[in-house]
Amino acid sequence: MQAKINTFFKPSSSSSPSPITASVSSDADDDGLSVWENSRNTIVNTYQRRSARSGQVLKECIEKPLEMKGSCSGVKNLKKKRNYTQFHLELGQSDFLLRQCGECGVKYAPGDELDEKSHQCFHKNYMNGIPFKGWQNERAFTSPLFDKNRIVMVLDNDSPAHRNKVQEVVKMMEVELGEDWIIHKHCKVYLCVSSQRISGCLVAEPIKEAFKVIAPSDNERQLKKESSSFSSPSTSIQFGNILLQREVSKRCRASEDRLDNGAIVCEEEAKPAVCGIRAIWVSPSNRRKGLATWLLDTARESFSNNGCVLEKSEVALSQPSSMGRAF
Repeated sequence: MQAKINTFFKPSSSSSPSPITASVSSDADDDGLSVWENSRNTIVNTYQRRSARSGQVLKECIEKPLEMKGSCSGVKNLKKKRNYTQFHLELGQSDFLLRQCGECGVKYAPGDELDEKSHQCFHKNYMNGIPFKGWQNERAFTSPLFDKNRIVMVLDNDSPAHRNKVQEVVKMMEVELGEDWIIHKHCKVYLCVSSQRISGCLVAEPIKEAFKVIAPSDNERQLKKESSSFSSPSTSIQFGNILLQREVSKRCRASEDRLDNGAIVCEEEAKPAVCGIRAIWVSPSNRRKGLATWLLDTARESFSNNGCVLEKSEVALSQPSSMGRAF
């Protein structure tokens, strides 16, 4: 038995790998163990020299991180910053969904970043004027009373860039004066420019006649003043010797800034007129500075084609608001 085992583990003398079998003598052909070894216990070992390329591939596989099948977009990035949404509680607020600005009158959704940014942009343009850098060819009028300011006149046959800027200003005017009536193709537009912003605008049209407004009597003015004082609600409440004062904050613009609903009585006989002022507007932060008067005087000086200055009696205005009536 010892001889058989040594023969089994004896290395082969040939250089090429070959099956290693146990040699047995003819006397042991009938041995059951030898028969089982020859038929079942045959071991084949094949060895090949590894190439240099295979070692490099193995090194790359070890250094390369594991990847999932498909695109890498499916891998979750745990380091990504999370977005936390701010929720609001509705407790019966009157302006929970939309809030109206007390100065520009625009409604916006508080908490909405895009809506608040849009409101801030419109609010700045409405209060201070629309940005304007100027044109190369413009009809400019200056005045020694208004240093570094000028008035630019725009006609209907001017370039599209000029007319587009006028439409942008008219859209701003329509917030207070109403829509779809301010301008038409026969109008002359005067833009007041100050600090690279259009702070005022006047729209004039040619007319032939107008009707003079009858001024209200002193009794009507006093009656209107008394009625307005009685209609205003009281802001103080008294409990015995204690007087409580209520603070009132306006959430929207007063109706006096809009079109005046009061009746305007005119004479029945028409008077000759040359220039009709359809609309005149000044941004809120530039009011009470004489810009509206400067616009009106410039229109009287340059409206006529023959170069003559129009008299005040030759100029007529459309139905004004309360501030326009005071002007």
